Amino acid sequence: MPSYKYEGLYANGEKVEGVVEAVSKIEAVAQIRQNCDVVLSLKEVPKIGRADPLARFQKISAKSLALTCQQFAIILKAGLPLVQTVELVSGQAEDKALVKLLQQVAEDVGNGWSLSYSFAERGGRTLPVTFYETVRAGEESGDLLAAFSRLTVYFERLNKTRESVLSALTYPSFVMLVAVVVIGIIMGYAVPTFTGMFESMNIDLPWVTKALIGLSNFCQHYFLFFVLGLALAIAGVFAYGLTEQGGKNMARLQLKTPIFGNIVRMSGVSQFAHTMVTLLQAGMPILQAIEVSGRTVSNGCIADEILSTLPGVEGGKSLGECLSYTQELPAMLVQLTAVGEATGSMEDTLKVLAEYYDSEVDLRTKRALALLEPSIIVVLAIFVVFVLMAVYLPMFSMYSSI
Repeated sequence: MPSYKYEGLYANGEKVEGVVEAVSKIEAVAQIRQNCDVVLSLKEVPKIGRADPLARFQKISAKSLALTCQQFAIILKAGLPLVQTVELVSGQAEDKALVKLLQQVAEDVGNGWSLSYSFAERGGRTLPVTFYETVRAGEESGDLLAAFSRLTVYFERLNKTRESVLSALTYPSFVMLVAVVVIGIIMGYAVPTFTGMFESMNIDLPWVTKALIGLSNFCQHYFLFFVLGLALAIAGVFAYGLTEQGGKNMARLQLKTPIFGNIVRMSGVSQFAHTMVTLLQAGMPILQAIEVSGRTVSNGCIADEILSTLPGVEGGKSLGECLSYTQELPAMLVQLTAVGEATGSMEDTLKVLAEYYDSEVDLRTKRALALLEPSIIVVLAIFVVFVLMAVYLPMFSMYSSI
């Protein structure tokens, strides 16, 4: 259905402008006349083009979004018009995908689209749903500046969490990379040299040496097939996870994984609590806030449990009561949410919960990585002992037979 941008006058002479959807200009004028007395101008708004099919691979980072939201807040505070604000922000962005998106949004806003609608249509695959839904709540409440200020804090926290996890993973990743390279050199070059020497000895080789030689032969002749098979297996698991049932099963499996299952659960709860606080502070109704918050949670199982509370809340039950019927959400979240609703301080309660689960995720992640580092060293030590035994035992057998 076409959309029309209009300018009109109320009976008291006050000007008004907006956008309506209608099948024709005549129907558009009829709709406008229901709200204002005089229609000054009417023009059809160009439709937004189809989304870029490659957009799903151009995700915008939390760091870029935090900086962009901060720039929006600063420029809006200065009192500049919205179109000019978007154009200025697009000129300062460094992310190419974000620059392109903002340029399109500036054009759409100039044509009469709302800022949140343009962000949702243009960036539905590259922007998190929290971003444009919070902007929509800010527009509806008339406080767009506060919405961007809250989004700045929200995305700064996300970026800080991501940076801390990447920093903690740097050392284990480096050790594993070096280990793979060293093992590849040993199996590809060192072991074949010893194999020729052992064959010339004409002695009965111990099982350790035979196992090492067999492993080396496998790596030399079938390594590419092994890598290809591994890649196909990973691709198969990924494709299975993209299906509806597969995604649910993978999400449930994540929660049952030892050590990391609790980290995934707490991370999901933290995402939910932070998003709820941001949306409620922006003035979004609780039903819409629950729906948006549920969709932002990365684990599908937790997301489904949060979204399952919507019928109950819509029917008049409290959120805390509806959360009590879930199976994967922590009891602390359920109980404190109920307390926050009863005392009228749900936003403050959720904020405290989000900060608590943030600290727990950070602490448990560091503990898990602290266990990972010595585990890698132990595995490498076992492999070194295996290689040494495989090399030296035939020599000892040879010397004892002399």
